[in-house]
Amino acid sequence: MVRFTIITAFPDFFSSFLSTGIVGKGVKGGLVQVDVVDLRSFGKGEYRQIDDYAFGSGGMVLMAEPLEEALNSVRSEEKKVFVVYPSPQGTLLTQEVVESLFHQPHVVILCGRYEGIDERFIEREADLEVTIGDCVLTGGEIPAMAIIDAVARLIPGVVGREEAVAEDSFYRGMLDHPHYTRPSSWSEMNVPEVLLSGNSAEILNWRRKQAVLRTISRRPELLSRSSLRGYMQSGFYLSFEYEGHGVEQIKDLAALCESYGAARILLTVKSPENREILRQAIATDFPGRDKIKLMPSLNRTLDWVKEKEKAANFPLCVVSVRDEPGEGARHWLEIKRLIFESGRPVLFCFSGEKEGNAPPLGCLALPMLPIEGGNLPFCGKFAVILDRFLGF
Repeated sequence: MVRFTIITAFPDFFSSFLSTGIVGKGVKGGLVQVDVVDLRSFGKGEYRQIDDYAFGSGGMVLMAEPLEEALNSVRSEEKKVFVVYPSPQGTLLTQEVVESLFHQPHVVILCGRYEGIDERFIEREADLEVTIGDCVLTGGEIPAMAIIDAVARLIPGVVGREEAVAEDSFYRGMLDHPHYTRPSSWSEMNVPEVLLSGNSAEILNWRRKQAVLRTISRRPELLSRSSLRGYMQSGFYLSFEYEGHGVEQIKDLAALCESYGAARILLTVKSPENREILRQAIATDFPGRDKIKLMPSLNRTLDWVKEKEKAANFPLCVVSVRDEPGEGARHWLEIKRLIFESGRPVLFCFSGEKEGNAPPLGCLALPMLPIEGGNLPFCGKFAVILDRFLGF
């Protein structure tokens, strides 16, 4: 169960919100606990004053003393609380922030009003300052509702169909796909035929493709936090030339490949004798062992991937990862966008050379700018690439 406490000067704001809809269902079912603390109960003097004029001119500002007493009343019951202050100056409320709040046992939300809250109180007490967008509202009550609603949806049992949560916008960094209902034809506009086909696999592929296209056209900045996993209809492969890497290092690479869901690690070992030695060395059982395949050359690797993916009729994306920038090198985020747009199988080729052999015809060559961060060990470079493209 997730517990929230709202500190506000307008407690009546929340009566309907906490008794209806999804949040109301969670509260009634004991899955979400939301307490509302009236800030005016801790006001000063006969008129329960909670605000005063801003120093240096301006409007009214909520005073630190009433806020402190209200927060201490919550802490008297439970010392460990996570304090959130919604304000236009805060960090953007993203799905990642929501998931972090979901793992906090008790979240206290301070609802500001007027010009805001005395900055000294924010500096001392607020663990997170957050905004729901680049706009100014009359108070923190609406953002508080947004935070509680977003977190409540992650609690098992609050949303009836739990898989719907995983399909929602931003859950995996993407916008949602379009939705349709009856009738299938309305105002001479028809529902896409694939959704009427009954073919679950084709429907899933269509939805994933639509999510990608929407994200690229409407919110391309989201791609940096979106994983390729689940949105690619084709495989994701990694290749590098064996240059005496230790067996333990190769095992580490295989474990990374297994964890991130890459299809295969294709090791180019030109010498038949070395291929046999390496084959025996990696014959023992270890995580990701089945991901390793030994190849005699890069050209054979490319052919193997195209055969595996049945990609003879469309370009294979070949991303060259080098220690020095080559001609036409691109930023990793641009390459990620191109991969999302193409939907093609992808082969990352690791090479220390500034210039390499051009990929054969039928491949989309995407040289990538070097990874920043100094002289990372090979496994480190490998991990950075996997996380940028396949991590959440």
